[in-house]
Amino acid sequence: MQRLLTLIILTGCTLFVLATQQQDGTRRIRYKDGPAYIYRISLTDKDGTPYSLDRPTRFLSHRAVERRKRQGLSVDSTDLPVSPHYIQMVSKEGVSIVGKSRWQNTLLVRMKDSTLISSIRQLPCVKDCKLVWLSPDSITPDTRINYHETFEPHDSIANEIYGTAADQIYNLKGDQLHKAGFQGKGMMIAVIDGGFKNADVIPELKKIDIRGWRDFVSPDDPQLFADTDHGTKVLSAMGTYRPHIFIGTAPKASYWLLRSEDQQTEQEVEEDYWTMAAEFADSVGCDVINSSLGYNEYDHKWMSYKQWQLDGQTAFITRSASMLASKGIVLCNSAGNSGMGPWKKIGVPADADQILTIGAISDNETQRIAAFSSIGPTQDGRVKPDVVAIGAPARVISGRGMITSSMGTSFSSPVVCGLVACLWQALPHKTALEIIELVRRTGNNYQHPDNIYGFGVPDFWQAYMEGMIKVNSEK
Repeated sequence: MQRLLTLIILTGCTLFVLATQQQDGTRRIRYKDGPAYIYRISLTDKDGTPYSLDRPTRFLSHRAVERRKRQGLSVDSTDLPVSPHYIQMVSKEGVSIVGKSRWQNTLLVRMKDSTLISSIRQLPCVKDCKLVWLSPDSITPDTRINYHETFEPHDSIANEIYGTAADQIYNLKGDQLHKAGFQGKGMMIAVIDGGFKNADVIPELKKIDIRGWRDFVSPDDPQLFADTDHGTKVLSAMGTYRPHIFIGTAPKASYWLLRSEDQQTEQEVEEDYWTMAAEFADSVGCDVINSSLGYNEYDHKWMSYKQWQLDGQTAFITRSASMLASKGIVLCNSAGNSGMGPWKKIGVPADADQILTIGAISDNETQRIAAFSSIGPTQDGRVKPDVVAIGAPARVISGRGMITSSMGTSFSSPVVCGLVACLWQALPHKTALEIIELVRRTGNNYQHPDNIYGFGVPDFWQAYMEGMIKVNSEK
């Protein structure tokens, strides 16, 4: 009887697990390469580099160099690649080099035997070593999903050119920029995200001018078109152009799709992947970056952040983000969705200096802050978020090719980002810092910014008009 009872319980548990897996469509498999470790190796300098600041096109594209020149910015030592001599010294210790950051002069090394790190620490070129990733026991395999070739008939709105995306564009006066002929043409936007499921096959998204893509999480086995559709939704909010059905905020811009978010784990190495993606975006000449990513709590408690560290200079990813304006790039980053949880605050890199951190509001009429939208300020007292836009919900296109409503600052951020590109197209002689300040200054809360709405809802037509007034006065 006892044996029968045990069998019934075990059978019930098995059925429950199977039912749960079937319900959410997930199944886990053993991680094939474990155990493994990834360390961040901080180097002392860049001695022995064959590269020179006098010849920047050896490591930066012509477009990237011209972007700096246009803004009066010089190429500096942070732009120089990591010393090949140091890379060779470290790799001789029996580890694999899986990434590097020229801005922060670091290497990412992977190893099966963690004791190898002790000999690396002794190398004269090594300043510090930090464990940033441990292999998980199991993972969820990436899979494609079916997608729709066409939109539904009810998605079309005969008397509305922007279709279902109208509110989120009207809210920021983006339609007036578009009518004036500024839809992002000539601007290049990098989308740093976790995955772009089916963005390469959905008919409307295939029409977007995508210049290329990179997977910094698994470069040898790219998964960015099979993983989450989070990036697909973000891209759609900017790049789609289907009149009367859906028009994004920068439909004439060109795009790079960059995957830095590892969906299998939440660990500090993602800050390194993000940095590598941002540096790549810089090197190919991107003008604007949208990053609907943020971190504060990792799988391992000792990697997680405390709120006092939200000072714009502590987190590795934040230090990278804070460098972007000095490279001539505007970063739009989601504020985060922790407003209803115990954390409540923005994460990293939303605390970075000289970026646009985007919160979410409900709709055009009430413009009420979304309950989930993370709040500021930063630990050093800077206003965060910088501005807010519709994100509760925003209209996007999913990995199934369907127009849907999605909640989150992840989607208010690209709505702003696309219009930043349009504004910069209209005011090409402005610097990244000047564009950021214009967007802040035209917020409807600019006179009394707070830690919930920041500078408020920006008016991109007003930003253009103010920018033109200044241009004309300087002639």
